[in-house]
Amino acid sequence: MLVIATGRSQRHVGALADHITRRLKEAGVRDVRVEGLPTCDWVLVDAGDLIVHIFRPEVRGFYNIEKIWLPEPNAARA
Repeated sequence: MLVIATGRSQRHVGALADHITRRLKEAGVRDVRVEGLPTCDWVLVDAGDLIVHIFRPEVRGFYNIEKIWLPEPNAARA
């Protein structure tokens, strides 16, 4: 599963990443990796089957990863 989220500031992005990481560990997920700290412009939380991208608004707009990961609205389905 892929989750893309936006935090309002670097502090907010970091707090969201910390909260998600803590909750995953409480739920028994053992191998949680985090990248992007301490700058907190774009933080990636990798929990194996769950990947969470947390961006500041400007950074999310710049990288626009939704275009990479989401299917085209008119894409043909096999």
